[in-house]
Amino acid sequence: MPKLAFDFYQQHDTLTLAQLLLGCELVHKNEEGVTAGIIVETEGYLNDDPACHAYRSKTPRNAAMFGPAGTLYIYQIYNHYNCINVVTGPEGVGEAILIRALEPTEGIELMGLRRNDAFKTGFERYRNNTIDATTADGQRNLANGPGKLTIAMGISRTHDNASSLVTGSIYIRGPVLHDFDMVTTTRIGLTRGADLPYRYYIKDNRFVSKK
Repeated sequence: MPKLAFDFYQQHDTLTLAQLLLGCELVHKNEEGVTAGIIVETEGYLNDDPACHAYRSKTPRNAAMFGPAGTLYIYQIYNHYNCINVVTGPEGVGEAILIRALEPTEGIELMGLRRNDAFKTGFERYRNNTIDATTADGQRNLANGPGKLTIAMGISRTHDNASSLVTGSIYIRGPVLHDFDMVTTTRIGLTRGADLPYRYYIKDNRFVSKK
């Protein structure tokens, strides 16, 4: 399955693209191996949206959001959880799509090792929990949240504003999943813009973070 091309990211507005990415596959290739997962949940952030990091102005933290569509914007929450975003919209505007959850498809054992290593180093909230990637429940919990999926996929802040989804080691291919129903609803964990229906997920998919 080929990578999505630059014009795919550039020819769609942010909210349309947030929907089109559902069913596509996020892939990361590095020296540890290949990990991949189907995108099952996204959130859109527009420049006139009070919950958007670019709402007020360009800063060193959100600079990637003002780059060309198809750039990666990786930010950190709670001092150690990373979140992966696809930059969208015209260059200089400041919009992006948060990838919230994946259905693991490749490198599942490696995903489990990374998650369990995170437990050991205290990066996970519950240090005594471990992931058994050989079970259905273990696989469901590998990447069903934005912080979880970046750990499982080996994605860090080093990829922020330095990686292209077309030329870099992280890319999106697909779509690989077809003929599904989509749910449109409000986003999670926000104090501003909480009423905006900018979250999309695959209906009845068990890998979604929250229904």
